[in-house]
Amino acid sequence: MSTRLPFVKMQGAGNDFVMLAAADLPDSGLSASRIAALCDRRRGIGADGLIVVGPTAGADFRMTYYNADGGEADLCGNGARCAVAFARRLGLASGESCAFVTAAGRVAARWAGEEVAVSLPPWRDLRLAVPLPGSPFAAHHLVNAGVPHLVVPVPDPGAVDVARWGPLLRARPELGPGGANVDWVSEAPVDGAHGLRTFERGVEGETLACGTGASAAAVVLCALALAASPVTLATRGGDRLIVEVESSQEQRRLELRGPAEVSFSGEVTCDE
Repeated sequence: MSTRLPFVKMQGAGNDFVMLAAADLPDSGLSASRIAALCDRRRGIGADGLIVVGPTAGADFRMTYYNADGGEADLCGNGARCAVAFARRLGLASGESCAFVTAAGRVAARWAGEEVAVSLPPWRDLRLAVPLPGSPFAAHHLVNAGVPHLVVPVPDPGAVDVARWGPLLRARPELGPGGANVDWVSEAPVDGAHGLRTFERGVEGETLACGTGASAAAVVLCALALAASPVTLATRGGDRLIVEVESSQEQRRLELRGPAEVSFSGEVTCDE
């Protein structure tokens, strides 16, 4: 049996997502293989991930995020901004601010002109100078900004062979059983922004932007005194993300601001 599933394709700084309303899902839900098929760039809609938005108790809405391989993940920063814009489209978040639930915890958001700012869950588990024998990079730092990230400061992220080193570093046992996303960030800003490139687990490739990666990079840059909050990150796709980092003993607040735009909408056949 087949049903027609309406969707909206959105992107936040080039990080793109298939957006679905929970009310439109088939009764059987979506399997990991179906999600991966929808995210396939040659045979499906094409996206870095899929997001389901629906009502929930105690908040404006709930966001459920799946990577392009069909596996559920705790959080996606750029996806969270797109979820806010999509929830407004669905009538679930009508004001200038809202709160929503994710697997990583409760998230607050606000509109900042045409952009969306989301207050991510407090960063945690910061480990500076993680030794990774065999890596060609001088230093590696690990932090959880909703999901774990290995942050590697380099002189020029554009010179890094991400396709080679991303898969090798992403699954290092020193990073834990699930591995981590890997972010190369410039040690010094150029034109007011630190360059950033990210290899995302679950996507298993480089993406044009990563919101939690930008947040993790900002935390590490501030911890190393290479930057001060707010930190501007220039993504691979050419957009800029702004991250406010509060690093006191009482607060570890992160706010991520950037674009959230609709690319197109349509319907796709979904076999139950």
